[in-house]
Formats: sequence, C-alpha cells, structure tokens
Amino acid sequence: MTVPEPRPPAESPRQGCPVTSAGPELSVGTESSAGPEPVPAAGSPGEACPVTSARRAPATPSYRFVVAPGALPVLGHAVHLWRRPLEFLAALPPRGDLAEVRLGPRKAYLACHPDVVMWMLQRSRTFDKGGPLFEKARLLVGNGLVASEWEDHRVQRRMLQPAFHHSRMPGYVALMAEEIDEVVGAWREGEPFDVSDAMHALTLRITARTMFATTVGERAVPEVAYCMPVIMRGVYKRMVAPLGWQERIPTPGNRRFERVRARMHAVIAETIEDARRAGTDRGDLLSILVNARDERTGEGLSDAEVYDQVMTLLIGGTETTGNTMAWVLHLLARHPEIEERLHAEVDEVLGGRPPSFDDLPRLDFTWRVLNETLRMYPPAWLLTRVTTEETELAGRRLSAGTTVMYSPYALGRNPAVFEDPDRFDPDRWLPERAGHVPRGAMVPFSAGSRKCIGDGFGKAETTLTLAAIASRWRLRPAGGSKPQIAVPKASLGTGRLLMTPVRRARSRVGAL
Repeated sequence: MTVPEPRPPAESPRQGCPVTSAGPELSVGTESSAGPEPVPAAGSPGEACPVTSARRAPATPSYRFVVAPGALPVLGHAVHLWRRPLEFLAALPPRGDLAEVRLGPRKAYLACHPDVVMWMLQRSRTFDKGGPLFEKARLLVGNGLVASEWEDHRVQRRMLQPAFHHSRMPGYVALMAEEIDEVVGAWREGEPFDVSDAMHALTLRITARTMFATTVGERAVPEVAYCMPVIMRGVYKRMVAPLGWQERIPTPGNRRFERVRARMHAVIAETIEDARRAGTDRGDLLSILVNARDERTGEGLSDAEVYDQVMTLLIGGTETTGNTMAWVLHLLARHPEIEERLHAEVDEVLGGRPPSFDDLPRLDFTWRVLNETLRMYPPAWLLTRVTTEETELAGRRLSAGTTVMYSPYALGRNPAVFEDPDRFDPDRWLPERAGHVPRGAMVPFSAGSRKCIGDGFGKAETTLTLAAIASRWRLRPAGGSKPQIAVPKASLGTGRLLMTPVRRARSRVGAL
C-alpha cells in the first residue's frame, strides 16, 4: 500500500494574529452538536463524496498500517513511552499512517497522517474522549470540559462559552498586562532565574486572577502553585503504567499524590463556597461558572461540577501556557537572528510602552514565533480517544472501546509535511506557506467540537507576554543550562531552565 499525496486542505490552519481588532470570538469547533455524523468512505479519512451523474467519486486513498517496533512481553511499549516518549512517537509517522502501539497488554492505535487525525477529531461522538490519559486525568479534573464524554461535553460547552465571549477579552487582557508588567519589571539584570518556574508562576497568577476575584482566591494561588507540579507528574505516571495496579501500592510517591490531590480539592471548595455566598457576577470565571444556567433546562452546575471545571481551566491556563513561554524563550536564545526580528517588531508596534489589547492584531511576527514554538514543542504532546462503536480508520476496522491516540509533537516533526522539521522557522506560518500545511498536521489546540475553549485566551496571553519580555530583555542560558525534555509529564515542559536577563535598547530599524 502506498502513502497518498497530501490533499489541499479544506481550510488551512489559522495562522494570523490570535486576536482581531474586533476581539477574539472563540470557536466552538466544526462538528454539529446535533444530527447524524457523516458516513466515511471505506478506508478514507476524507469526507464521503456521493456519486452523481455529472461527476464520479474520487478514488479512495490508501494508507499504510504498521506495528510499532520494540514491544516487550506484558509491558508493551510502556518502557519507550516512559524513557524516551518523544523520540518513540516521532519515529512512527515516517513508518506509516496508522500505527499499532501496545499499552501494556492492550492494543492502541496512533493516527500519524494529518488527514487521519482530522477524520478522527471531527467525529467526536465516534472517537470520544477516553483512553489512558483521560482515565487518569479524571483523577484531577473529574468530569470537566477537557475529559467529559460527548453528551456531557455538549452541555458544558454551552454553559461555559459565555466566559470566553470576545466582549470579556479586553478585561482579561487588562489583568494579564498588569501581572506581566509586575513580573517582568522585577527581573534584575545579570541575575539568573528558572524561566520555567517564572513562566508557570506568571501564568498561574494570570489564570487565578481571571478565575478568582476575592481575597479567598488570592489565598488559593500559592496552594495551587505547590500542588500542580506534583499532580501533573502523577497523572502521567499513571497514564503509562502498563498494568494499572502500581498506583494502588502505598508508596511514598502515591501517598504524596493523594495528599496533594485532597489539598487542592479543599482549597478550590473554599473558593466555590465563597462565590455561592456572593451570588453575583463579579467579572471572574468562577462567578460565571457558579451562576451559569443551561439555556435548555435552566439547571445550574453543582459544586462538584464547578470544581471539575475550575480544575480544568486552572490546568489549561497554567501548565500549557507556562510551558509554551519557557520553550519560546529557550528557542529565541538559540536563534539571535529571529530574536532581532522580534525585537524590531515590538519596538515598532509598542514604541517602548507596555503592550495592550489593541496591539495584538499588529504583533504578527510575534505570533508566528509562538506558533512555530507550538509546532516544535506542543504542551499537549500525546492525547487519546476511545471508539464508542465499531468503526473504520485509515482502512483499519476498529471495535468499540478501542484506544486511538494522536501526537501533536509527532505530527509537527513529520518530514513529509514540514521541510527540515527540526529547524525553528517562524516564516513557515506566512500565509503563502501556511496554506499548504494540511489541517491535521498542526493541532496544538485540537480541532472539531473538542477544540480548546480557551485557545483565544491562551494565544492572547502568550503574545502579550512575549511582546512585554522582548521589549525589555534578552534572555541567555546561564551556566550551560538546557531543557530536560526526557522527563515525562502530562504536559511537555523544559524542566529547570536557568536564564540570565540582559536589558536591551530599542531597535533603530522597523520590524521585518
């Protein structure tokens, strides 16, 4: 069987500025929430095309199926996913379009071809949330938006969407700007610091301020900052555990995970109780959650449901954004010519003042730098789905209950799609070049009806943060410090990354 030539995408990835001058209207995805799903042509991830008298249906493409090498008895590929997960996953797309992977004794399938990935993501009723990652993530986020199954997600999405309406974005951005200015302005020239810790602390602070508008919420911030790293690492360890019983052994690590999880629950429960007592929309996300009503039933969220959504938004707004910022600062230090272009743009757009909401549409190169960082180091590097019925994917018949995975990291490193994929090249996302990238090759925020509800929030936050840093500082590695990507976590981070800030003067030339 042969690999098909890439088809022109129906819609190229959104590569322009993350926020328009009218404000970011966040998409709820492309899949309809009602009505039957499209019926696939046999073996094809493209839309079925009925035969008409005027035109014949296009030929069904063929896809290569492979079994990932290196599986061990009982353990399967769990050792590879623990010790060198990124290398293992990135090696599979050149081998085939759908790869069989063993999670312990269980078979799972990795969608490697962009069209196969989009076919799956646009059919979330058939390929529903589930699998090892989401089963373990529910330890943390319960039935929140990111982990809930299709029917619950449809209701939750309607209730949470007002919190991310474009009319609220200027207010959120104003809070972001205050926090960013305070943090970036406190750095001292020549004094190294861990940029990963600093970026996570900043994004947590931003998320917490938009989430909690009270002194109770202020007290929750340091607690959440302590608990989050412990929980995220524990979730990943449970995801790749080959047999599923290791987490039940009362080891020191498992006991700590349970203590921290209980501690996090108590802190968030206190903030929910405070919001219930207030009973008004204070402009923060928690108030919106507490007062949200399903437009069809009039019912609100229970405390447990609010808790799950709070945890979902805290993790989504902290872990992924903090990791992206750490990676982009690392990449810029290694590519001074790109850093110079970034400095030229922010100097031209900002003229030495702090960035604001109205500046976002003009920071085009800044966003291209961030988008290229997301291609190379997507925070959500491995995600899973579970089939709800017997179905077909890339010509392979899958029974109900089958785990299907996709890896934004592996997709972004596929040399069949991205020329010289290990090269940091923000100009890949110029419109004339980005238009040739298949949609399923670049899905750091997922796609379809399960596309991240906060993608516009995150894009605005990272663009604002990078512009603020670039307008004041250059950051350089301290003492040979480099990322430690071999440390597996549920989100792809740099690990400890020491960098030294050097104050910079404004550029004398315009942005390139």
